[in-house]
Amino acid sequence: MYAIVEIKGKQFKVQENDKLYVPYLSGTDVDDAVSFDRVLLVASEESVHVGKPTLKGVALSAKVLGHVKADKVLVFKKRRRKHYKVKNGHRQQYTQIQVEGIALNEN
Repeated sequence: MYAIVEIKGKQFKVQENDKLYVPYLSGTDVDDAVSFDRVLLVASEESVHVGKPTLKGVALSAKVLGHVKADKVLVFKKRRRKHYKVKNGHRQQYTQIQVEGIALNEN
């Protein structure tokens, strides 16, 4: 069974026990349980449920494993012959989660 879930404006294809990096979830600590209710699609061996745009009564439960930062991205701007150089760096923050289960409420 897998699901497509929207977390902080991004879509992820998940299965049970998947570990994935999602945009930073503020207000969560390590080993906290989180739930996501914006499930767009759930597919199993015998059926597929598609939401319009989301499914009612379906939730994804996960556990927070930690907060990490991505690799540094350097941005360098230069104008030739103008004595203009600017160098900036950025590290995006992510939260690593592990999917505990997909709760499907059959109607």
